[in-house]
Amino acid sequence: MSEGMQMPEAQIQTATAVKRARIHESELDSRVADAVERSVQHLLSLQAADGYWWGELEADTTLESDHILLHFLRGDIKNDKVRMLANYLRKKQLPNGGWNIYPDGPAELNTSVKAYFALRLAGDSASSHHLERARNVIHELGGLESTNSYVRFYLAMTGAIGWDMVPAIPPELLLLPNWFFVNLYDMSSWTRAIVVPLTIIYALKPDWKAGHMPNIDELFADPNNKRKALAWSRKVISWRNLFLAIDRVLKIHEALPWKPFRRRAVEEAKRWLFEHIERTEGLATIFPAMAHSVYAMLTLGYPPEDPLIMREMGWISTFEIEENDTLRMQPCISPVWDTAIAMVSLEEAGLDPAHPSLQTASQWLIDHQILGPGDWQVKNKDAPPGGWAFEFRNDFYPDVDDTAFVLMALQPVEHPEPVRFEQAARRGMTWLLSMQNRDGGWGAFDRDNDHVLLTQIPFADHNAMIDPSSADVAARSIECLARFGWSASHPAMRRAFAYLQREQTPDGAWYGRWGSNYVYGTSGVLRALEVAGLGESMESHRGIAWLKKVQNPDGGFGETPRSYADPSLKGQGPSTASQTAWGLIGLLAVVPPDDPAVLKAMAWLIEHQNADGSWDEDAFTGTGFPCVFYLKYHLYRNSFPLYALARYRNMRRGMQNSLKPFQFDANEFIYRNGHGGKR
Repeated sequence: MSEGMQMPEAQIQTATAVKRARIHESELDSRVADAVERSVQHLLSLQAADGYWWGELEADTTLESDHILLHFLRGDIKNDKVRMLANYLRKKQLPNGGWNIYPDGPAELNTSVKAYFALRLAGDSASSHHLERARNVIHELGGLESTNSYVRFYLAMTGAIGWDMVPAIPPELLLLPNWFFVNLYDMSSWTRAIVVPLTIIYALKPDWKAGHMPNIDELFADPNNKRKALAWSRKVISWRNLFLAIDRVLKIHEALPWKPFRRRAVEEAKRWLFEHIERTEGLATIFPAMAHSVYAMLTLGYPPEDPLIMREMGWISTFEIEENDTLRMQPCISPVWDTAIAMVSLEEAGLDPAHPSLQTASQWLIDHQILGPGDWQVKNKDAPPGGWAFEFRNDFYPDVDDTAFVLMALQPVEHPEPVRFEQAARRGMTWLLSMQNRDGGWGAFDRDNDHVLLTQIPFADHNAMIDPSSADVAARSIECLARFGWSASHPAMRRAFAYLQREQTPDGAWYGRWGSNYVYGTSGVLRALEVAGLGESMESHRGIAWLKKVQNPDGGFGETPRSYADPSLKGQGPSTASQTAWGLIGLLAVVPPDDPAVLKAMAWLIEHQNADGSWDEDAFTGTGFPCVFYLKYHLYRNSFPLYALARYRNMRRGMQNSLKPFQFDANEFIYRNGHGGKR
């Protein structure tokens, strides 16, 4: 290279990564062993005395905005929490004046409108410099009239805008039979829990507007087009126009003085709400549903000091994290999920199956198995309960992903009560198997919750109206079944493999519904295929080719949430600890540990580990609702790299089957296919 010329940055990174990968094998083995040991000790130090792990679950600022509104509607706006929540919102404002939904992401309209309104409620002047900047960004993004239906519902609820801007959500929805083409149980579990309280509010339309309610008409980009979000589609014959026509009919019905089913419908919504508050730590144990339950009870006339309202507020307070005169909110809490992942990682790292940490954790998990009824039984009537939820207690909503991970975590442990473990595992496996969808995959909370038509309903613009099969949850279920002895020839496995074949993209990747994004999905599927003995399949090799193609020059893997909106960006983004671990796990499912791509990823993880055994990560690599809501699991950056490093070490030692876990005879189980037939 001639003097004065510089090597391009990408080439420098590639050359550096290749140099790192040429570490002498004995030195690499030593460094990996040291990294694993420090990671194990760090993860063990994070375990709670009761046996569980629980890391922060971080999200965008919509939660802080909603919490300010919650205090306002309870007449508690002077609460010191509001001041700290407002401080957090100001801290998170972008230089251009807006607010985003993930770090380094662009300003997002709905989040920005909510933050603006919340700061107005907290006392900030519309003429303040930071709100002037926010207003300009909101106008550039389309104005208040372009926000989603939930934002407009909140504003209508407070009297800030008219109800004509909100799609109809009548309580009569709860009276529709389950066979009707639109019904409550064809909606996803999280939508169900959010919408039912809203039906009460829509029916009663509380008058909460007071003299000190800020006017936010200044947020309209075009005040003459306030109903822009409910405009007809240019394609005259379309599902959107059909549902908009139904919405208009419902609003005509709403204006009538006589509504024959309204009283009964409100009572049914109220019954559903109070029934679902029981056996949980807040409605559905997610912040939006819990906040909506408070709004609904206030609408029904319950005073702010009512024991049920105070109970919900008490659970909401457990989501709060106070730091440096700010208060931030978690959307929910993830102890069961965090515990299962930590246990699987420690087990792969070689922690003794009789280690007190694993035994205590396994007892805690078994204690939290859900043995009572839940919403999942509406479409899965024959199966007995036995799943696990995400949170400490959320009995109505066990989920497939948690259940599969918990079963894998429990499997290798030497349990102090082996009979109790086997009973719990058998119940969990039976429940997991029963939740397989008719298409061969698995969704998260319900079976066959795939009524795509519902996504056209006007209040379905949060991109989470249904809960269909996803490749990442299906992969977790396959891996779990395979670990417990199900062969690739079992009918459930054959149907699941067929589903994954259909879901593989032309370039070889798999979509990640619950993690960002294709790196997450592809890694999970490759690991599942490996455990099931299909690591040499054509699908696996296509997946590996894609992973190698998107590996960063520095050896790591990264993918921003932008890939959900623009698939051309799949697998692209700065390297992160959790995503590099996912990429490495996927690679090791097919290629040997001395593969250059493996060595480059290993070098990245080793060099980015902190002295205490942890890793740093600012990115949001978890997903709530694609394109709408993203998450940062604070333990991902520690658990998954440990698993990846330990997996590499075990393969180097020839310990492919180092764990000798408990297994079931698949023939002991009754298998019903997705149409209810019996094997």
